[in-house]
Amino acid sequence: MQTEHNEIISKARLIGLFEKNRKLLVRNDTKFLAVKRDKAFASFVELGFPDTSLESWSLTDLEECLARGYDYHLHPMKEMDIQKVFRCNIPHLDTAVIGQLNGWYVSKDVPLMKLGNGIIMGSLAEARKTYPQLIEKYYGTMADDMAEGLTALNTAFAQDGVFIYVPDHVKSPRPVQLINVIHHGENLFLQPRNLIVVGANAKLSLVHCDDSYNHQASFSNIVTEVHVGAHGVLDHYKLQNLNNESTLVSSVYFRLEEAANLESHYISLNGGMLRNNIRLLFNGPHGNANIYGIYLMDGRQHVDNQVFVDHAHPGCTSHEMFKGILDEHAHAIFNGHVLVRRDAVKTDARQTNKNILLTDTARVNSKPFLEIYNDDVKCSHGSTTGQLDTESMFYMRQRGIGEDTARMLLMFAFADEIVSKIAIPQLRQRIEDMVKKRLQGELQICEQCVLHCSSPEHPVEFQIDMSKILA
Repeated sequence: MQTEHNEIISKARLIGLFEKNRKLLVRNDTKFLAVKRDKAFASFVELGFPDTSLESWSLTDLEECLARGYDYHLHPMKEMDIQKVFRCNIPHLDTAVIGQLNGWYVSKDVPLMKLGNGIIMGSLAEARKTYPQLIEKYYGTMADDMAEGLTALNTAFAQDGVFIYVPDHVKSPRPVQLINVIHHGENLFLQPRNLIVVGANAKLSLVHCDDSYNHQASFSNIVTEVHVGAHGVLDHYKLQNLNNESTLVSSVYFRLEEAANLESHYISLNGGMLRNNIRLLFNGPHGNANIYGIYLMDGRQHVDNQVFVDHAHPGCTSHEMFKGILDEHAHAIFNGHVLVRRDAVKTDARQTNKNILLTDTARVNSKPFLEIYNDDVKCSHGSTTGQLDTESMFYMRQRGIGEDTARMLLMFAFADEIVSKIAIPQLRQRIEDMVKKRLQGELQICEQCVLHCSSPEHPVEFQIDMSKILA
């Protein structure tokens, strides 16, 4: 059996599916990977799907999402050129593009590429066969199969995904763009697995896009493990733009060795139910991590950002800033947990969550949380939720700007505090445009909007002092 059609996803169904198809699932596994798969399956049997009885899932209920009928494919579907399904129209953005279609790696050329500087990227399934020692060194060493039911499920069933390896002392000459597209005529249940390794003193910029191309329902359970070696640098972007029938649970596990640096950006523009599990471990001293997020939700969209930062070594710094704009009946959750261990002296950790509610029916639940076990630290957290700033609105109205346009400008200024931190100029401009479209198209409609989509020839220019606008 290689495909099950249009059945409700349940623990019992998945247990039966694994037991019937174990030979298929382990056919390319080394002994190490087969043992890890079996342990993960046993963990899922014990844990099952998360439900609202768990504190971290108390406000995100998957029951309705799982109750839909889904196809589950245990083999690749008909391959097609990813560029024919999804065309990235970011002007002048020079990236190395690798793609996933419906949970499987796709390529016009070869399944796994090794560049002249030693960088490897392509299919994780192919990397398991070609570089088993490299895979076994990192695979499954960051993801927590014993505590997270969905992570255990992914490890038990994962067959393919994307593998990127940057060797020690190598700097990727251009950003890598990982495009994950869902495009199928039936509802799909997907479990891609990604492994990203940035070596010591190495550097990588990674743009990871999750997109759906039609209005079919889907449930994606994606696990990504990211290792950054000593003094390594990763500039990471996670863009989410899916249809309202989509459920996406994205679990990203970061491990930073000594003096490693991470800049991570989560940009959630659309999706029926989005859940970002972000887990970061400082596995050596003097590391630095900045994690930024912006989410723009309307209708009955739901976004849940769960961030856990483990300061296990001294002298590390972390900064979290998440901002959201919510309209209609949208619901957002932010749960930021910073753990500072006993020996992690000289820790500097900050958390900030700010939200704007455009209606009385939009909701936010925010819980920044510090757990500290030594006194030699600098830690802070804060959370605000409210409406658009009345003083800024008054300032703009006094200068002849209409109410609708003033509201639009205020929302864009609020979001741009996050977007402006994007280090790739072409990507930053494109995200600015996408945020403008999102704000003027669905979150707020106005008749005299000045936020036309910009271009190098016609950039957006504000004729007011934007420093007067409170973000």
